[in-house]
Amino acid sequence: MNPLILHTLHVASALLLFGSLGAIFFGSGKKVGSALHGIALLALLLIGFAILKKPPMDQHWWMAKLGIWLFIGASPALVKRNILPPWLGFTLCLVAAGFAAWLGYTKPF
Repeated sequence: MNPLILHTLHVASALLLFGSLGAIFFGSGKKVGSALHGIALLALLLIGFAILKKPPMDQHWWMAKLGIWLFIGASPALVKRNILPPWLGFTLCLVAAGFAAWLGYTKPF
């Protein structure tokens, strides 16, 4: 598949993910937001691996991105259990996503 289409779908999935996080943390549509959160996470994972085709085992940046993916996936549970306040959970997710984007573009390690 065309890499530009995959990249566009990956970015669109990230936008859907943060829209769903906003609905979960700050909105009233928690059920719909939770469903969209799972769909967006799955789409990010599958499209990310489709972009890679085969993960480069000698590089470790993509493993760090998986850790960030897990954190963003677990953040609604952390907020629901009052471990993190909603504003801090959303801010940490934004920072983590920015770091994941940096990792994806620079591939530093």
